[in-house]
Amino acid sequence: MERKDKMNYYLDIAETVLERSTCLRRKYGAIIVLNDEIISTGYNGAPRGRRNCLDLNFCMRDSLNIPSGERYELCRSVHAEANAIISAARRDMIGASLYLACRDGKAGELMADTTSCTMCRRLIINAGISNVVCRVGKDEYTQTAIRDWVFNDDSLPDSLTPNLKARRAP
Repeated sequence: MERKDKMNYYLDIAETVLERSTCLRRKYGAIIVLNDEIISTGYNGAPRGRRNCLDLNFCMRDSLNIPSGERYELCRSVHAEANAIISAARRDMIGASLYLACRDGKAGELMADTTSCTMCRRLIINAGISNVVCRVGKDEYTQTAIRDWVFNDDSLPDSLTPNLKARRAP
């Protein structure tokens, strides 16, 4: 038997964490790892004490036919990345990696376009996490240096981005 590589080992754990998700649309699991030690885990679901979509059998965004990635303010869930960050001390996240896995809530299939949303990217940047690894297939993943998210600011119009890159370049 061949030994599993570290990236897929941690992604497998993130995939197990997503099994706790209470979202009907997308089930996300996240773990934060520093120096080969799991610092925290998180999955997407309603805030503590609130009823979740799984128990309600209702998703507001589905009922309004809102496409994936839009109108997060209508969602009952706290995202997996946010929950993992909330559960960790910042000093333990500086330089850490976040591993993220996602399955479609209905079909159960791995999502090949797994990435963090704009809001979670902001949290990841401020937490001091240096790297995000996303499962995009069985034993397949993408890896992003958070520095890329800082310098390729997706919260600005494309017309402003080149000027800011030139001013921020090291």
